[in-house]
Amino acid sequence: MKKLGVYIFIGFSWLLSKVPEFILYGIADFLYLILYYIVGYRRSTVNANLVNSFPDKPEKEIKQITKKFYHQLSDIFIENIAILKMSNKRILRMVEFEETDIYKKLYKSNKSIIGIAAHYSNWEMFLTLPEIVPHIVLGVYKPLKDVLFDKQFYKMRGKFGAFPITMNDTFKTVLRYKKEDKLTFLGLIADQRPIKINKKYWTTFLNQETAVYIGPEKIAQKLNPAIIFTYLEKIKRGRYRIKTELLLEDVSQCKEYEITETHLRFLEKLIIENPENYLWTHKRWKFKKGDPNYDI
Repeated sequence: MKKLGVYIFIGFSWLLSKVPEFILYGIADFLYLILYYIVGYRRSTVNANLVNSFPDKPEKEIKQITKKFYHQLSDIFIENIAILKMSNKRILRMVEFEETDIYKKLYKSNKSIIGIAAHYSNWEMFLTLPEIVPHIVLGVYKPLKDVLFDKQFYKMRGKFGAFPITMNDTFKTVLRYKKEDKLTFLGLIADQRPIKINKKYWTTFLNQETAVYIGPEKIAQKLNPAIIFTYLEKIKRGRYRIKTELLLEDVSQCKEYEITETHLRFLEKLIIENPENYLWTHKRWKFKKGDPNYDI
């Protein structure tokens, strides 16, 4: 039965990858009605996250942001199913690139890069980064529980030549390339809630006490890379602009948690400017500092 479900999913992906945009986003609009009005998918979580993040915003504005977010979520969901089987040529029509010279400059300077990103806009579009990055592109991902589905998304993320690696393999992989004198671009989505066994850094983020994953900082201490923040600006439906901000070119003199605070504040600024682009369904603030079941 699982295999049948995967084949149906692949067939649906293939179909979506072929239809014109007006049909693709018509389906996304229908999905929005289901998620927001009928199912109410994680509505309570979204509302709590927004209210706590923006305590000064009136209820009416929170509701407006919520609706925009669910439209965005529906678009991303349908886009990513289509991208699984979409041609590289069509995917590239969906993206523009900005600040591409920074990658060439860092490559010529013999600098590896940690590219920090977040669940902001359609983060899966980063699969196109090998088009502009001369480094070996490594994308860290968390494997799906279903092996068959995981295989499909693994293939999708490698469409343009990136090498997807699991979180557990990250450290040994980047060290291996370093020993081989090969420059890497390590893509990390660093805004997720750290799991219980991870060491955490606690700070205030979006007006809330927040546990932060410190993997990028720990890896940076070994590699001395440049730290950039990569994000997507939505131009219109189905069109994105991949943008790059150089945060730190030399991390050798950074104080403890300076790297973490730097990328976190940049993300916070992005979210405040366009809150509908962030992934509010995530239970980011499920635990509090000092919780014996979490904070170890």
